[in-house]
Amino acid sequence: MTENSDDILTRLPTRLKDARRAKGLSLEAVANLSGVSRSMVSQIERGESSPTISTLWNLTRALQVDFAGLLEETDSADQIEVLRHSEVPSIDNMGQNCRIRILSPPEEAGGHEVYDILFDAGGALNSQPHARGAREQLTVLSGAVRVTSGTAVSDLKQGDTARYGADVPHAITAENPARVFLIVKNA
Repeated sequence: MTENSDDILTRLPTRLKDARRAKGLSLEAVANLSGVSRSMVSQIERGESSPTISTLWNLTRALQVDFAGLLEETDSADQIEVLRHSEVPSIDNMGQNCRIRILSPPEEAGGHEVYDILFDAGGALNSQPHARGAREQLTVLSGAVRVTSGTAVSDLKQGDTARYGADVPHAITAENPARVFLIVKNA
């Protein structure tokens, strides 16, 4: 390995952030696991601070990643990021009789979000208006749902797609079990 330290320091922030996100951990969680302050973890990930060897060791142990692997040069074009089914974060306490699986990366929250939503019979997801200009695109993968956006209402069956304003009160309801793929695009 004949790399200079500037190359390593350039890669390190991204590698640490990617490792944290791959584990689905918040900055606070990494701080608690590593004993490194949340603000220091954030500064390191933004490239505003260079960690000591001790700090880096604590972070790699908390993230369960290989210390040397963080520093090695790799070609990111030859990588595929995989999030296994069991690792996909989900929200079970939002809505009624529905389970929301979050498919988009955490860094895209508030911008471009992707969800897989499973509805049980009588399931409903009622949402308050998002940011001005926000739009949603919903595709029914199985079953049937009713979409409401403001005063507009549309019934959708398997294979149907709807695009609608999400900057007004909106809802997705299912009388019977259904599954939808939802993309939220905030302006």
